[in-house]
Amino acid sequence: MAEKNTQSAQWKFLMHPHLAEKSMNLVEMENKLVFIVRRNATKKDVKREVEGIFDVRVSKVNLEITRKGEKKAYVRLHPDYSAADIASRLGML
Repeated sequence: MAEKNTQSAQWKFLMHPHLAEKSMNLVEMENKLVFIVRRNATKKDVKREVEGIFDVRVSKVNLEITRKGEKKAYVRLHPDYSAADIASRLGML
């Protein structure tokens, strides 16, 4: 239980991974991770947090507001790092 609290304390802008089928395909095909993030998060905030938590390099971040009013972040990792490894650590795969 304590581990979950420390994890949520680290996750200031990231809320949770997005677990749709399209998101899973992006992990495998395009080396991207998809997260639901806080509405006040910027691209720089998301990039800094993903690089800090998962110890990877991020190439690009795209943000989108969904029809539900959630903010979704598409995070492309540098080719030297594997999105599938991080997804399996998160329990997505």
